[in-house]
Amino acid sequence: MILRFLGLQGIAGIAAGLVLAILLVVQKAETRHWQTQSASFERLYVGEQAALAGTLANVRAAAEAARAADKANAERVEAGQRAINERTASDYQDRLAAARARADRLLVNAEAKADPGARGSPAVPGLSAAAGGSAQASGQGRLPRSDALTATEQAIQLDELIKWVRQQAEVDAKVDKGPASVAIPPGN
Repeated sequence: MILRFLGLQGIAGIAAGLVLAILLVVQKAETRHWQTQSASFERLYVGEQAALAGTLANVRAAAEAARAADKANAERVEAGQRAINERTASDYQDRLAAARARADRLLVNAEAKADPGARGSPAVPGLSAAAGGSAQASGQGRLPRSDALTATEQAIQLDELIKWVRQQAEVDAKVDKGPASVAIPPGN
């Protein structure tokens, strides 16, 4: 009965209205679904951003700690090298002074032996020519006293230089091989 009253166009209008209503309900369901998905993705994004910020903060803190450790290590190495330099210079000066004093004593003793009358002791008879010749022969391979002192000073200098290099190498070997410094660009 209603079908007769409405006619073909009315039935088509009702069918179209029902189809549109069903499509509206489906569209509403789809909208809710995608809103839920969007909220889920937004939570994931915010969580990832928070994790990234935490990671950057940790990396910056680690880089700062590495810089501080590098600085402390550099200061330790510098202090060690400075102590080695001072100790080596002091040892060198002490050894030079001792060598020069020894050379002066030898020179004084040699002069005293060469001029026995200078001390007021009785004169000693001179050596025979044969005895004097053997004394000369034993001293022929020696350097003059000033050259011997120079050679001794240079030997001391080289010995102290070798000790200095070895000690400096030991300080360098103690340098920490920690993590490499990390540069974090600002603004991330």
